[in-house]
Amino acid sequence: MSNDTSKNNPLLCDPETGTCEIPEFKSNEAATSSAQSKEKPVKVIYFTDPICSSCWGIEPQFKKLKLEYGNHIDIEYRMGGLLPDWGYNSGGISKPSDVAHHWDEVSGHYDMPIDGDVWLEDPLHSSYPPSVAFKAAQMQHKDKAILFLRAIREMVFLQKKNITKWENLALAAEKVGLDAEQLKYDFENQANTLFEEDLKLAREFGVRGFPTMLFFDSSGNKETVYGSKPYAYYEMAILKLSPDAVKSEYNKDWETLFSKYHSLTAKEFSELSGIPRNESETLLNELSDKLRLKKLTTKNGAIWLK
Repeated sequence: MSNDTSKNNPLLCDPETGTCEIPEFKSNEAATSSAQSKEKPVKVIYFTDPICSSCWGIEPQFKKLKLEYGNHIDIEYRMGGLLPDWGYNSGGISKPSDVAHHWDEVSGHYDMPIDGDVWLEDPLHSSYPPSVAFKAAQMQHKDKAILFLRAIREMVFLQKKNITKWENLALAAEKVGLDAEQLKYDFENQANTLFEEDLKLAREFGVRGFPTMLFFDSSGNKETVYGSKPYAYYEMAILKLSPDAVKSEYNKDWETLFSKYHSLTAKEFSELSGIPRNESETLLNELSDKLRLKKLTTKNGAIWLK
């Protein structure tokens, strides 16, 4: 995406570059020392945001990367602060209703279901509250926090739910086995500080949009994958830093995949199973017809749940 400020609107995600950009950033490459891996050969710092449509777009590739190279990479999730508030006007988006059509278009580009009508029916004022909630979730349980992020993304992208509202965040927390009361306490207290630390780190690395993945080896050498890219880009970043990395084989049948992930889109299932995209949707529909899976349909595609 160009640095022209007329286009530099955080919610005007660019399908060509696969990024949702923030208006201003300052770079400081000296931040690399904080990113060295202590355990696995490669550390990944993933800068994202709960309402980043391009981040939703890379879920298929990202899931596959974790299945194939999960034993080789340590992933650290950081929140980037995509939408502080509506105090700007650029790129043709100056109010929530402007986002609705854009999200519908992005859905088609990434072949991932997104219903932009949330911006017409119950618009979000900021992406900061769900970002802080994610930091609160991390304080409780690292793995459940990732499930929590997925749950609130499904809420906003598919179910048209405003994830700045506490009742929706609490529902997501309960769904993934987090203590909602503890989450609320941390949300109102220390999680805000942790979120500010994420924003500071993003500025230090010069992160100007999402998704951004920074890959580091133990010596601090870095590879960056900026925006939504095909799977090979993420794999290549790992292999450049760790040429001896060998990807793991995993079971690709539908039952195994749905036992690991409670929900998958047709694009995700295709990427993970290796089944061609059109065939993957046919199979998922057959499974839902047989009541083996539950299908949630939106105006821009569906998701299947175990």
